[in-house]
Amino acid sequence: MTLARQVDALRSGERDLYARGEAMYSAMSRLYPICRSITGDGVRATLDVLAESLDVERRAVPSGTQAFDWTVPDEWNVRDAYIADPQGRRVVDFRRHNLHLVSYSVAVRATMTLDELRPHLHSLPDRPEWIPYRTTYYHRDWGFCLPDSQLRSMDEGPYDVVVDTTIEPGELTYGELVVPGESAEEVVVSAHVCHPSLANDNLAGIAVAAEVARTLASLESRRYTYRFLFAPGTIGSITWLSRNADVLDRIRHGLVLTGLGGPGSLVYKRSRRGDRDIDRAAAHVVARRGGEVRGYSPYGYDERQYNAVGFDLPFGRLSRTPHGEYPEYHTSADDLSFVEPAELAESYLAVLEVVDVLENDECYENLSPHGEPQLGKRGLYPTTGGRQATDAVMAMLWVLGYSDGSTSLLDIAVTADADFARLRSAASHLATAGLLTPAR
Repeated sequence: MTLARQVDALRSGERDLYARGEAMYSAMSRLYPICRSITGDGVRATLDVLAESLDVERRAVPSGTQAFDWTVPDEWNVRDAYIADPQGRRVVDFRRHNLHLVSYSVAVRATMTLDELRPHLHSLPDRPEWIPYRTTYYHRDWGFCLPDSQLRSMDEGPYDVVVDTTIEPGELTYGELVVPGESAEEVVVSAHVCHPSLANDNLAGIAVAAEVARTLASLESRRYTYRFLFAPGTIGSITWLSRNADVLDRIRHGLVLTGLGGPGSLVYKRSRRGDRDIDRAAAHVVARRGGEVRGYSPYGYDERQYNAVGFDLPFGRLSRTPHGEYPEYHTSADDLSFVEPAELAESYLAVLEVVDVLENDECYENLSPHGEPQLGKRGLYPTTGGRQATDAVMAMLWVLGYSDGSTSLLDIAVTADADFARLRSAASHLATAGLLTPAR
């Protein structure tokens, strides 16, 4: 099956789109308990799960490796962490929720009063029942996160404090999947894999990327080669960029996926230049779906690494409500109840629609340019006249009216405020009827 046929079948209901959403939600549920960070066993475990159904190859980069201005850090792993009261009850317990431990905390064994503990405790007074997510990747420290209501209920102690972690030379790990196409030119899809039990940020992005990869790998053929990166945020993408100079010149389009399972409409963030082909394709799809298109900002996820002036790669970012704009962001409230299969399904289809534009946008020449051709004798026009033109007929008229050899289908879609997939289908029918041919 071609990508165009796959997209059309999902849009029409011929294929069950919601079932794809349920499958992605199920994958997220399996990954949710894993404690991930920028290095360590959690990232490897996550990549192992992805590799069960996709040919994801694990790459390992030793600690201490230089990556431009960054250095791959020592590897962090955690066995246990808790705060216990004088009766031995764990009042804060990493095993109950991995957000309780500040990521990259150093090892600690101590007995402390509450006053001594306070500098190492993090809570959200305005969200007293939620656990915040905090990290200390590049500064040796330790800490615990807990609901503010629990913090306010704690007495002076003393408390047994245990952080059973290791920070030692190891490796940074990322996953890479390449789906070959007819061309060596590449489309890169990137999703960060460094967050612990947070569903929307970014198990949703991982799940959508994996499902898109699965779909593209199943196609009869692809115009482009597709590279999927599952890497820790910032240090992961920078490390990948530092090790793949030979790939960068082949990248024609790039998309960072994050936060695609929560509420809110789709939001596309443009590349730094703002006018790349990926920007035009994604802006068209997102706008048609009632979403929002935003300009570039050097703050966010890994799109800011790919767009750095030294690379200037054509990367945009697709999300739903962006990071920091929903209260559940980076808290325990970003759990599996915060995401929905329907939102995952729409996000997945939107990504496929963007890819459909990238794969199938081209310029055509009208082979009957002297006036409107007679569509009826070719079975392309209703036999009974007098009615308003159907959407299918209007799509053919728009394509014929602008196919001058230099105006692409996406150009026509923007001009006509029309759906790209409908124009793509119209062009196919017109070409079959001998009225249209791809421009040379």
